[in-house]
Amino acid sequence: QVQPVESGGGSVQAGGSLSLSCRIPGATFSTYEMAWFRQAPGKELEGVACIMRSGISTYYAETVKGRFTISRDNANNTLSLHLASLTTEDTAMYYCARGTACIADGRLLRITSPWGQGTQVTVSS
Repeated sequence: QVQPVESGGGSVQAGGSLSLSCRIPGATFSTYEMAWFRQAPGKELEGVACIMRSGISTYYAETVKGRFTISRDNANNTLSLHLASLTTEDTAMYYCARGTACIADGRLLRITSPWGQGTQVTVSS
């Protein structure tokens, strides 16, 4: 299996924005639903946003709805997440994954990719 490669994280002040990217090389990228997850220190892994293979339908966790935007470029095997109006609660390691089903709260079911190294987002007040 090909490991995802996440990038774009960094340190930002509250209220700022960041854009994350994820690449999973391989011809099957467009045949899977894709999602972003995050894990803050001492907390469980949280599904943040999920996007259907066509890119038409997207789903978000309530904690990020209206602030984060997930998108995908199937031609370039790239998944993106734009984070806006960031708060200190958004500080976490962010990971992407592919799977077979998105659900309404932004989670991805039946994950079929290994976990990558992630990209760290740190928001300061």
